[in-house]
Amino acid sequence: MPIDVTVLAAGLAIGLGALGPGIGVGLVGLGAMRAIGRNPDAVPQIQTNMILAIVFAEAIAIYSLVVALILIFVV
Repeated sequence: MPIDVTVLAAGLAIGLGALGPGIGVGLVGLGAMRAIGRNPDAVPQIQTNMILAIVFAEAIAIYSLVVALILIFVV
């Protein structure tokens, strides 16, 4: 049974589009935890910057989800 090209493209779009932000969020968390370990007094500032960076990284995953949905339902 042949695989539809749009379904394959949608799977690749969401799969690869979520891989980068997943790695990015992990690296942001790693850096924040190390920074908090070195300077516990700076937790509010570090936490604010960490959450902002995670939001920007997750926006890329949401864009890839939108592209995958467009590929499935529109094309």
